[in-house]
Amino acid sequence: MENTQFKNIKPAGAPSQEKKKRRGAVSEYKKSLVEKQSLKRLYGLSERQFKRYVLETLGKMGRVENVSDELICRLEKRLDNVVFRLGFSKSRSHARQLVNHAYFLVNGKPVNIPSFQVSKEDVIAIKETKKKKMVFQDLALIVKKLEPPVWLNLNKEKFECVVVGQPSLAEVNPPVEISLIFEFYSR
Repeated sequence: MENTQFKNIKPAGAPSQEKKKRRGAVSEYKKSLVEKQSLKRLYGLSERQFKRYVLETLGKMGRVENVSDELICRLEKRLDNVVFRLGFSKSRSHARQLVNHAYFLVNGKPVNIPSFQVSKEDVIAIKETKKKKMVFQDLALIVKKLEPPVWLNLNKEKFECVVVGQPSLAEVNPPVEISLIFEFYSR
């Protein structure tokens, strides 16, 4: 005798017989939203932080020649991002945590603010007391293989860096279309 009660129940993981619904063309809004979200997530920022960076950059529209370059420059010069670019951490979120716990000195003073903007001639170093921590155990090998950005001059023996220039959009080459991000916030 066949049990008809469970005839319409599919086994777990079985593919559906229903056809997928067709979707229309992707709207301009969605394109700009996706670009904004991807850059925001790339740098590990909250919506509030990211929006502030974009709106401040848009405010400089007439004073700077390239607003896209200015936005990337501001994001790249964050202390947590610099720590990541120098190879002192595995990810930007890890760098953010290390900065929060005051593992780094900027010009000889401890800084625990991830959004701290480094400027030309700033010296970034790991605190002597923190160099022996487990986090930095394999740092010599990692830093030896790493080629830091041209705007950062890294001393691979002392694990110390001097900011010698400005990051550029061409050098960073983010995987997003920045003009769509400005379009998103200009609505």
